[in-house]
Amino acid sequence: MKQFFGASQYGNLKEAVRGLQNPQMILLLSNGNQFEQHVRELEMLYPGIPSIGCIGMSYDTHVIEKGVGVIAFYDGVSAVANVLEQVSTMPIKYIERLQQDVRKINATHQNTVCIDFCAGNDACALTTMYTVLRPLQISLVGGTGDAGKVSANGRIYEDAIAYALIKNNQGRVKTYKENIYHQMGDYRFIASGTDKSRYIIGALNGQPAKQVYQQILHVSEQEILTQTFKNPFGKINGDDTCIISIKEVDGNALACFRQVNDSDVLILLELGDYRETVKETIRTIRRDFSRISAVFSVNCLFRYKLFSENRYMSDYLREMSALGAHAGFVGYGEHFNNQFVNQSMSCVVFE
Repeated sequence: MKQFFGASQYGNLKEAVRGLQNPQMILLLSNGNQFEQHVRELEMLYPGIPSIGCIGMSYDTHVIEKGVGVIAFYDGVSAVANVLEQVSTMPIKYIERLQQDVRKINATHQNTVCIDFCAGNDACALTTMYTVLRPLQISLVGGTGDAGKVSANGRIYEDAIAYALIKNNQGRVKTYKENIYHQMGDYRFIASGTDKSRYIIGALNGQPAKQVYQQILHVSEQEILTQTFKNPFGKINGDDTCIISIKEVDGNALACFRQVNDSDVLILLELGDYRETVKETIRTIRRDFSRISAVFSVNCLFRYKLFSENRYMSDYLREMSALGAHAGFVGYGEHFNNQFVNQSMSCVVFE
């Protein structure tokens, strides 16, 4: 199989797809002003070809911030695209679509991955999808787009999760998640006063959440939103840690990018040696694959900001591209199987 990446900094879709012939699956990453136009235009250019899209930045060796990016798979791929609707209330109502699509391409865990773009309520949407994917051990990689809109097969949807099942007919697929944070000290907090709908943490160990965060890290209220780049929260999930970014201060509470529930046990995280972590991820992938056709990744917006501020983003993309054809998008939250996480990277490698 092969992966195509094309882009236009000016939002010219025809320029972005120049040279793309006979795609078997297309991912569209557009800007807020031209998304609807690009979805219609893409369907006219490649009628009947499975596609999903969202509003967000894309990249290969450079980042496309406001134009349009197209990632396509071809030459040895079987694929299908679809949506689950009403993700805020009842995505399970549409689960038969995913069940049928899995059967349609005879998906297996060795050679099939699910890539998704979500418009919101990610945790519920992923839990729903994983009821189908987990028994088959099919992995999922994806993320959250902007403006609460996604597309599938030439149509725009709100309150939905768009997904693509991509089967590599010429080899394996394997997914990875990268965490550049580790636990800070032995801080452990019991969350309370939470608001599930607004992702609010009201208190930690019975004290106002904002006050606890400020006292430990010695930061002002104005510094909290940048300090979360270095010190997000973490929720322990078995042997794994789900990263929780702070979105904004809400009175004495903290609003986050992912849901926290009353009685959840949280820890405080600190930034590690991210350059070495990236190198170790690349070494792991090389050990697992002697031959790589493509890598598709999702990087968090906060990672993009952190890497850019430290003048590492260009180096990061260059290092990842050494694996082979590497492309992806910048999400507002990352998906890895049934996990909705922040400040992480998830990716799929195609043999």
